[in-house]
Amino acid sequence: MTQDQWQAVDGYISDLLVAEDEALTEALAASAAAGLPAINVAPNQGKLLHLLAQTQGARTALEIGTLGGYSTIWLARALPEDGRLISLEYDPAHAEVARANIARAGLAKIAEVRTGAALETLPRIAAEPGAGPFDLVFIDADKRNNPRYVEWALRLTRPGSLIIVDNVVRGGGVVDATSEDPSILGTREMFELVAREPRLDATALQTVGVKGYDGLLVARVIA
Repeated sequence: MTQDQWQAVDGYISDLLVAEDEALTEALAASAAAGLPAINVAPNQGKLLHLLAQTQGARTALEIGTLGGYSTIWLARALPEDGRLISLEYDPAHAEVARANIARAGLAKIAEVRTGAALETLPRIAAEPGAGPFDLVFIDADKRNNPRYVEWALRLTRPGSLIIVDNVVRGGGVVDATSEDPSILGTREMFELVAREPRLDATALQTVGVKGYDGLLVARVIA
């Protein structure tokens, strides 16, 4: 298999099963025009997040890593009209693009973007009355901090909540115990944390597609 084949298959699946609309298309276009890196989830991955949130019956969601708000839109659309999504973005310029995209999608009453380092913002959310617990947490930010993000996700969820972590295979690099890459080190530490955490029941899948070779972890909070 080649990258061209992976892209073709993703295109085939998305054309048949993923109904992208003007708001999603414009979110990607606006992100590209603003110079944001093209590291958003693929359309079929966005649809997967949407379906997981719906299956979960999620009313509240927390996203760590907003970028241009593409995945935020997919998640927010899965919540009820009185639902709430908080998305955390480090870069103020990215956050502004995301806010505009979310507003254009008609989701500003459901989804809000908070700017700043997530490890500084998360304690404030934990202390905020009514901010949690969250039914679903999606982690797609700097990989070196994935262990800390998962720890905070556990504090901000309840039994039955889902925690999803993106980009956990790192092109196969996750199996390299000698790697000095901070993203791989953080991802391996995250896997080890999840494996020994009795409050989590988890698995991970390898994926190929328009975003190359990677994967995601899905964990259910069980206690």
